Amino acid sequence: MRIHTVQKGEALWKIADFYKTDIEDIMEANGLVNPEILLVGQPLLIPEDIREHTVIPGDTIWKIAESYGVPVQELLWENRIMTPDTIYPGLVLKIPEKEKPVIDVNAFTYILGDDAIPVVQGAGDSLTYLSPFAYLINEDGSLVEIDDEPAIGEAIAKGVVPMMSIVNFTRNVKGENIAKIILNNPEIVETVQNNILNTMRDKGYRGLNIDFEYVFPEDREAYNRFLESTVNKLHEEGYFVSTALAPKTSAEQRGLLYEAHDYAEHGRLADFVVLMTYEWGWRGGPPRAISPINEIEKVLDYAVTTIPREKILMGFQIYARDWKLPFVQGQEAETISVEEAMNRAYRHMSEIKYDFVSQSPYFRYTDDEGNAHEVWFEDARSARAKFDVVKEYGLRGLSYWGLGYPFTQNWVLLDDTFDVRKL
Repeated sequence: MRIHTVQKGEALWKIADFYKTDIEDIMEANGLVNPEILLVGQPLLIPEDIREHTVIPGDTIWKIAESYGVPVQELLWENRIMTPDTIYPGLVLKIPEKEKPVIDVNAFTYILGDDAIPVVQGAGDSLTYLSPFAYLINEDGSLVEIDDEPAIGEAIAKGVVPMMSIVNFTRNVKGENIAKIILNNPEIVETVQNNILNTMRDKGYRGLNIDFEYVFPEDREAYNRFLESTVNKLHEEGYFVSTALAPKTSAEQRGLLYEAHDYAEHGRLADFVVLMTYEWGWRGGPPRAISPINEIEKVLDYAVTTIPREKILMGFQIYARDWKLPFVQGQEAETISVEEAMNRAYRHMSEIKYDFVSQSPYFRYTDDEGNAHEVWFEDARSARAKFDVVKEYGLRGLSYWGLGYPFTQNWVLLDDTFDVRKL
């Protein structure tokens, strides 16, 4: 897959003709509905079976390598080029075949019941694990049931491993209070573990993800003890255990979300971890990239010093946010899908901008009532940037939040970039 950024005056038929491919193939790869509407700055995945590239004016080795998603050095070696500056218009370059790294891919889904079936069916070929979200733990150690059986059934049919997810919080339940009660009472801990095992046996789960957030700093060691005893108990039964971790940049990072998450212990005990590397652009804050690359790399720089790289799944959110401008404290952004973000951009013929520091796209528009908006979302460029980070850091793979937000380009590019492990 190549990525083409739409310029002013371009039409889809001209782009297809230039790359010697079909309009229909471009539309399918990008989830386009109307071939007559393109936006300036919009990136398009170009499906090609390309083995050669003819240099045109303005091309550089770095630009060509990035366009094809291949390392610069491999491009140079394939063409026996000693000096990158010696290429010239008309030169035909051989494009090296990409080796696809093998990674694990997890996806959380908040879509449950029968509605989950088409969602899991659509993404299942690209997943290793599926995590229906989520079982809330009550103060007495009981679990709040969720309608996860349709999702589990479809996951198994697609060769995807179902992973149970447990949490100590909801939007209306303060997780720190529940965690304090549970983690410091051995009897309740045992009740929780038995209820987890019973649920896993009854429903066909093969592993567990523990997502305890907003745990008091003084309960850090209690959380570590809970994790160790849970891992030991589940391993004895043949299950794996993973955890979800807040995006820390140092062991000393302060804050209720961070202090009780002991990266070193989770890295030692869990089979793998999910780093929640998103939500910088959260719904209650000012408009900004939701999962900026520059922030993600700070988290990974710390994480790989304490957690084995082969145990890390990097989080990737595949939703968008729409903020009203000017931002007012207390006002929440609307969470929407990438598909809906593009629909709004089409409706208002917005130019797509790209922030190269965060490697994230955004646009602005004015609604019918005259309100200004700023939308941050994801596209093929930002997805490729995140995939490149997974490769550069040698991580186990990716974890998506969450299924139910349509983002066609992501899945096409994921399959073009990686081979997804099936267990």
